[in-house]
Amino acid sequence: MGKPLVLIIDDDKSVRMTLSLILSHAGYEIKSVPSPDDALSFVRSETADLILMDMNFGISTDGKDGIALLRRVKVLRPEIPVILITAWGSIPLAVEGVKYGAFDFITKPWNNLRLLQQVKTAIEIASDKSDNDTSDFDRSAIIGESKALSGILETAKRIAPTDASILITGENGTGKELVAQAIHINSKRRNAPFVKVNLGGIAQSLFESEMFGHAKGAFTGAVVERKGRFELADKGTIFLDEIGDLDLNCQVKLLRVLQEHTFERLGESRSRHVDIRIVSATNANLTEMLSLRTFREDLYYRINTIVLNLPPLRERREDIPLLIRHFSKSCNTTFSHDAINYLSKLPFPGNIRQLKNIVERSMLICTNGFVELADVENACEGMPGIEQEATIANLSGLSLEEIERSAVLNAIEKHSGNLSNAALELGITRQSLYRRMEKYGIKQ
Repeated sequence: MGKPLVLIIDDDKSVRMTLSLILSHAGYEIKSVPSPDDALSFVRSETADLILMDMNFGISTDGKDGIALLRRVKVLRPEIPVILITAWGSIPLAVEGVKYGAFDFITKPWNNLRLLQQVKTAIEIASDKSDNDTSDFDRSAIIGESKALSGILETAKRIAPTDASILITGENGTGKELVAQAIHINSKRRNAPFVKVNLGGIAQSLFESEMFGHAKGAFTGAVVERKGRFELADKGTIFLDEIGDLDLNCQVKLLRVLQEHTFERLGESRSRHVDIRIVSATNANLTEMLSLRTFREDLYYRINTIVLNLPPLRERREDIPLLIRHFSKSCNTTFSHDAINYLSKLPFPGNIRQLKNIVERSMLICTNGFVELADVENACEGMPGIEQEATIANLSGLSLEEIERSAVLNAIEKHSGNLSNAALELGITRQSLYRRMEKYGIKQ
């Protein structure tokens, strides 16, 4: 197999020569052209493994020529990944380029190591020929055989060996952290740290100290120097959980690290470089937050090279018996057929985490290590979003949609129309509650 071919498109000869030297030294075959016409002529007759393309040509500085060229290239060769080159001030336009199909973008002046990493990742993902067999994928504690889960694991297996940034979305309790851990375990960084950070639990005033570290004497109480989370994750993976809860000021500070992989400790002026893979997660609707301008668009496109959307437990009910057996195995406890069948019909607004809680409560209630239906019913008493729906499912034989609609209505009525409290009881986000209200025609 020959060297991967990179097509460089830039009207600046010195930039073409510099990029050609860097990439050829790294083992790539290079073809460089100075104009959009030359680039289109090339892709019409030949192919490449990757295109590295400037946003501006000639006297143009608005980047529109680059966007126009990108769109034409993606029509002619949609399979070729494109990385855009832009100035820092043109990042919003580069973000627009990602919407039109660009794999990623780099800013001038670029970091050579970061550039090579992006090129390598783009080519690996585009050229991956792995099949859908996940038998050699270390799933760690991920339990389930449903079609919905298998699709997620197939994608996770394909992207784990790369350094692509990953965004994991899904409701609370769906297993986002477990999937992030599995990706790390199956990556080339498996022997390096996996650092978990709950961004929603860090106060804005402590963000820089927690994430970047601080020097001795940087502020009152800083009696010793301290490494931040990014530095602790060097050579490994950093898992940024609840990234949707990060305020705009902290988003700006985070963006630079994700863009350049450099930062300064509080109280220091020396920049430090880290080699990290970024995996983020959220239960928030980031697309909606973009429209409300509560989440930065450039940060959004920096973290979601690949998106894994984890299904709620109610969309993978065939996995519930497997999860019950897994949670009860360590206690050598058996669930009756009726108990398993009963649990398999519940909506579980808190997803896997809520199922585990009910299983554990049932095992404490039961006698002789055998869980009966009555034990499960007792365990569900007082459980948010479960008790009333369990009764409905057991007595009325309603559809799953009717059960969920009833759960939403009951929660809203219980809290006198306070949607925040209703969402909290159901174990879902306020945005998820809005979507369900719209789906079932429920007016506030």
